[in-house]
Amino acid sequence: MSASAMHADEWPIDVALVRRLLAAQFPRWAELPIERFASSGTVNALFRLGDDLAVRLPRIAGGAGDVEREHRWLPWLAPKLPVPIPAVLGKGVPGDGFPWPWTVHRWLDGENPREGHVARPARLAADLAEFIVALRRIEPADGPPAYRGGPLREVDEETRTAIGLLEGTIDTGTATAAWQEALAAPGWDGPPVWTHSDLMPGNLLVADGRLSAVIDFGTAGVGDPACDLIPAWNLLPASVREDFRTVLGVDDATWARGRGWALSMALIQLPYYRETNPAMAANARHVIQEVQSETSSMASTSGAPLAVETGGGSL
Repeated sequence: MSASAMHADEWPIDVALVRRLLAAQFPRWAELPIERFASSGTVNALFRLGDDLAVRLPRIAGGAGDVEREHRWLPWLAPKLPVPIPAVLGKGVPGDGFPWPWTVHRWLDGENPREGHVARPARLAADLAEFIVALRRIEPADGPPAYRGGPLREVDEETRTAIGLLEGTIDTGTATAAWQEALAAPGWDGPPVWTHSDLMPGNLLVADGRLSAVIDFGTAGVGDPACDLIPAWNLLPASVREDFRTVLGVDDATWARGRGWALSMALIQLPYYRETNPAMAANARHVIQEVQSETSSMASTSGAPLAVETGGGSL
């Protein structure tokens, strides 16, 4: 978990700033106890406010637009989902030198699950699948494009750059082969559906082994549902991965794209957060290992070696 700066252009945020913003804009909450909540989140700084509230401020300019997205869509999505999601109780505006909008949310109880330490994997897999199915069934309406709702080739250059940065740290040949395989999968040809687009362990809350809430909808929107398959590799053990897939009714192409999203995210995150966010880096290593093990096993079963291609790949 990290409360320190992770980005070169990160805004300095502390309890004193939060107190001043509250006093100016939400004085009814300004005297409540404030405590910084260290998390693996990379875009927002989180503070617990009293017993029942949370203050969330963008760390970087790129997170400012997420505030408006969540303010617009969270109330619309919430009643259609099987577990709680954040409720925005106050939308703050720039002030006291802080340049972006920010929010006060209702606090949601629970703990972040951790890869390799899932207490009830079959139950959690079922809960996650139920959440994803419910999200997919929501009318797309005029929902915004999901952050990862497009084709994998949009992150091809960034992914290959990350592989180069990890030379000597991971098996880059196998990683490249797994990435090529994902790029080669047919693209999504169905209608766009709602996706969360960032189902990392840090955005999930569990209680007694059950999914109790899903948070951080800043990347949510409509698009290819493959991006919401990433918990299969970033959290769930291999023993329940196929059950998760079966409940979701995922075809081979969508599964391959989902694996590709999980791998790309991990490859990009590992060199960037290796020193500043240990939890994110550890999860990235876990994903890379899980994807490489799975693709190597598939190649062994089929009798065909994983070929490393030098071309860009296309959908």
